[in-house]
Amino acid sequence: MIEFTAAEIAEITGGRLVPETADPAIVPTSVVTDSREAREGSLYVAKPGENADGHSFVAAAFGAGAVLALCEREVPGADGAVPPSVIVPDAVLAMGSLAAEAVRRIRTARAARGEAFTVVGITGSAGKTTTKDLLAGIFRSTPEGSAGPGATVCPQGSYNGEVGVPLTVFEADESTRYLVIEMGATGVGHIRYLAEMVRPDIGVVLVVGSAHAGEFGGVENIARTKGELLEALSVHGAAVINLDDARVRAMEPRTTAARWFFTAHPEGFAAEGQRGTLVAAHHATVDAEGHPVFDLTVGGGASVRVQSRLIGEHHTGNLLAAAAAAAAAGVGAQEIAASLSAQGPGSRWRMERTDRPDGVTVINDAYNANPESMRAALRTLADLGRGRRTWAVLGAMRELGEDTIAAHTAVGTLVVRLNIDRLLVVGREARALYVSAVNEGSWGSECSFVEDADEAFELLERELQPGDLVLVKSSNGVGLRHLGDRIAWAELPSPTAHPRTELT
Repeated sequence: MIEFTAAEIAEITGGRLVPETADPAIVPTSVVTDSREAREGSLYVAKPGENADGHSFVAAAFGAGAVLALCEREVPGADGAVPPSVIVPDAVLAMGSLAAEAVRRIRTARAARGEAFTVVGITGSAGKTTTKDLLAGIFRSTPEGSAGPGATVCPQGSYNGEVGVPLTVFEADESTRYLVIEMGATGVGHIRYLAEMVRPDIGVVLVVGSAHAGEFGGVENIARTKGELLEALSVHGAAVINLDDARVRAMEPRTTAARWFFTAHPEGFAAEGQRGTLVAAHHATVDAEGHPVFDLTVGGGASVRVQSRLIGEHHTGNLLAAAAAAAAAGVGAQEIAASLSAQGPGSRWRMERTDRPDGVTVINDAYNANPESMRAALRTLADLGRGRRTWAVLGAMRELGEDTIAAHTAVGTLVVRLNIDRLLVVGREARALYVSAVNEGSWGSECSFVEDADEAFELLERELQPGDLVLVKSSNGVGLRHLGDRIAWAELPSPTAHPRTELT
């Protein structure tokens, strides 16, 4: 973490240090927003939350070792006195200001030593976390990116919002060579805010889908927002653009940065290679285990083979995006291909495969869901399930606005048309999915509806047979990822004993 004194934090955030006796020379060594994560030397950010107000836990944070708090009001500690605190109008915006200054200081310090510093921003309606993990893996395979534990910094899990991005930045310091930032949004202007905070050198836009369409007010607003990342790049930066998504492709005029295009269909985009560098997958396919395989080319260079350990054809685009961003950062094609072929998963609940001792296979992809990712997961289930009985255990796709019923109806129809053997729909939010499957001709034992995850578990416990292949998928807030874990571990004495293979 870049060191800031309490006085500097107050100045940067426009806050005031209290009480008058507080030492302005206090230097926090970490930043936390959860009092349970506070340790000796922490700066505790008391932000308001959906379920609890962080100001209620200031005393607990100091009891765990915090030395300074960032608050929106003065809060007494366990002894009744106000502990050292910086009082600001908005704690989350203050975090952003502090993160922006941290990035500026890292860039300045490294430039003064003649050392490079590359910030990569990644956004899109799907694939952000997988692409982030892949790119960080590539960087960590290079000498500069592996020079120390902080040489390559990327988010934990899916830290990608106005709180998660600053927390990622605070993990970086002057030894950091690569800083990979995942950028999520729920409204117009959110990506611009994050981009202004970290000033990315390379911006990657993956896909524009219908996730959060309800909050955004439509898919076109989602496209407008994702493109804010490209607009934020300087003329000296690099814009990584997905040619296989028409809405992303249309963003090209919104940037003055150098263009790096990626595609799994190079035969259709030869002309784009004249306006920038074309990163392409030739002869893209999947092997018998569902792993993407292709020949990678960067610009006019020779092709190199990529044999991924991820599962699902849809990951070809994520692999290409990571390759293009790495190439834009100066990593060679051979090194990129070797890293992509060697990497396993980086985050949980993303096509996470578990083979139970009784022969049941569980694919837990319930970290998130939207119509695009749901279709991709179901097609992968159908491809992998040839010769096995397949189960789709599906919950709601949230934040789709007025498209909710139509989107769930389309998924139910797709399940039937893909000849998935058993459909189990969980929760009333997803009932339209069940109804559409029944209307499409799936009834009786082929299609079931239950109210909650407990009922789903009981049904699966009764009816799963050796050799069955089970996909579990829903939006994160529905919580079916925990059902997926229960199914995966059902036949074992403890989760710690489980031979899990994670496939993102």
